[in-house]
Amino acid sequence: MYKHFFLLLVASLLAPMAFARPVVFDEVFTDSTLRLDYIFSGTNKTQHIALTALSKTAGWFGRRHQLDRLLLRGNGQLTMVDPATGDTVYCHSFSTLFQEWQSTEEATKLERSFENPFIVPLPKRPVDVICTLTDVHNRVTSQLRHHIDPADILIRDRSVEQQTPWRYIRKAGDSRDCIDVAFVAEGFAEDQMDDFLAMCDSSIQALTAHEPYRSLIDRFNFVAVMPVSRQNGVSIPRRNVWFDTALSSHYDTFYTDRYLTIPSVGRLYDLCTGIPFEHFIILANTTEYGGGGIFNCYTIASAKSPRAKLEVIVHEFGHSFGGLGDEYYYDDMYDTWYPDDTEPWEPNLTTLVDFDSKWKDMLPAGTKIPTKPSGKNLTTEVGVYEGGGYQSKGVYRPTQECRMKINQVKEFCPVCQRAIRRLVDYYTKP
Repeated sequence: MYKHFFLLLVASLLAPMAFARPVVFDEVFTDSTLRLDYIFSGTNKTQHIALTALSKTAGWFGRRHQLDRLLLRGNGQLTMVDPATGDTVYCHSFSTLFQEWQSTEEATKLERSFENPFIVPLPKRPVDVICTLTDVHNRVTSQLRHHIDPADILIRDRSVEQQTPWRYIRKAGDSRDCIDVAFVAEGFAEDQMDDFLAMCDSSIQALTAHEPYRSLIDRFNFVAVMPVSRQNGVSIPRRNVWFDTALSSHYDTFYTDRYLTIPSVGRLYDLCTGIPFEHFIILANTTEYGGGGIFNCYTIASAKSPRAKLEVIVHEFGHSFGGLGDEYYYDDMYDTWYPDDTEPWEPNLTTLVDFDSKWKDMLPAGTKIPTKPSGKNLTTEVGVYEGGGYQSKGVYRPTQECRMKINQVKEFCPVCQRAIRRLVDYYTKP
């Protein structure tokens, strides 16, 4: 009996020292990409998920480390599970235009659907995939679990399909070690591609004018994807201007003048089939000011607006790549995105519900919460300033001004810089 008790005691003491073995990419996955196409639909109170198609291509250009760990929660998660053990072998987080739409008045009146493809590494053995959507309280509102056998004959092999013309415009290293960002032409004719390539170069310069991109540029590859549009320009519905373009992008999304999005994310993935990418920056052939950025979905911005290269592209990529929240506020949202009982997942916003998980460790000694603005519009003085996430009350940002608040600021604040740096490490370091 004493021997049995001793063994249990030793086991309990050693238990905290046991760590789960990291998922080794080459043991679980092939060097190929699996694309999962979903439809998300519903109203302001309902959410539905449906799987519409599966396809695969040669080559995997995403992360190969920290496969079973999320750095940011997002508004949805994709989890790949080994059905034999129940272990998570891959996970991915995201946000969607559908979930943004759910916060609009229109969502109270009708049901709409939005398409959302995702790419994951192709597993060697059958897996279960769980697609989860959550609400602003981080509660699961819809979930679909389905089985995938990589030998399924109905997984379409698209490796042999003709690719959209593309080229590297800056290659720092192998995709195994770098983050692949695809610039995609929207609204450009065939004879305008030299202009598009020049805009890609200037957009890279705009990004790398900001820390931490400036010091981390050797961890990014950039490719230019050049689909030809039948008509030049971008649609502006409020002016009754409609063009036949590669991605059918348009302004006035949710009846907001400057909000530029694409209605078919599947079309974007079709155009980039077989091309190295993890993230998208769509350059739209227009001088109209505007754009949009959705976490782990895409950035889109005017390529010719006088303010685009130094403002919109950098700001929107902060959303789509960095997972950063908007730090400005208008108090004009139809619905509340950041309730006071839930900590936002965005690293640069807090409701103080779990401030320890945010930038509390970066506060100078003696900093008061909330922090009173000094009136100097500083971007480096870290505090807890009320106003952010479209709300003047109850949501707090790290500094008085930042690239995620106003366009006139030249840099990201220290908190946003750290968040981006952590994300780059997450993608590129074991």
